[in-house]
Amino acid sequence: MACSGFSCSKNTLTLLNVLYFVVAIILIGVAAYGRVASLVTSLTLVGSVITCGVILFFIALIGLVGSIRHHQVLLFFYMIILFLLFLLQFSLACACLAVNPQQKDDLVTRGWMKASNETRDNVQKNFDCCGFLDNKLPASDNQGHPPCKELSCCKLNPSNSCCSGQLENTTSPTCPLECQACYHKLQDKIYAAFSVTGGIGLFFSFTEIIGVWITVRYRNQKDPRANPSAFL
Repeated sequence: MACSGFSCSKNTLTLLNVLYFVVAIILIGVAAYGRVASLVTSLTLVGSVITCGVILFFIALIGLVGSIRHHQVLLFFYMIILFLLFLLQFSLACACLAVNPQQKDDLVTRGWMKASNETRDNVQKNFDCCGFLDNKLPASDNQGHPPCKELSCCKLNPSNSCCSGQLENTTSPTCPLECQACYHKLQDKIYAAFSVTGGIGLFFSFTEIIGVWITVRYRNQKDPRANPSAFL
């Protein structure tokens, strides 16, 4: 049968939703593994990833049931939800790709300032860095950090005000020169993350608009095995 036929539309929509199922399971599995293996300690981050996976799972479930049964109501709601998701994801993907280096730095700085000490400690241990930016950390801002005495660069002088993280009574504590700031170690990774996130988001947003188009066409096609005068 030609690709524009009923069976082709049904199979294509089914395969698309199977792909969404796989992506949803991967999101949930990766988040759960990261939490169990203590690779990610932020419950908020883990919860957010799992929530995205669960939402995508239910969207795929609606689309899969609707495509298999040719259910007009389910296909209608699936089409609306998928279109709204396309608008949101396309906007976020474009924003990730369009953001300039200065804006990326501002976002990273705000993220560090709002992060908990547990998250900061996690970053320091995983990337072997101390503090956020430069060797001088003003106590007036919130760029302080938990102690990083266990790092090799701090073991020679663990009482250093920077290594101990005691910034309250020090106007401009100086870190050992061997201790690289976390910002400098993560800058390239953060920049790459924006590009990868934007590219992947843009790719999936196009699959979603394709899904909307296939759903619209599929809803208006008649099942050759059913009553010729009916859609269901």
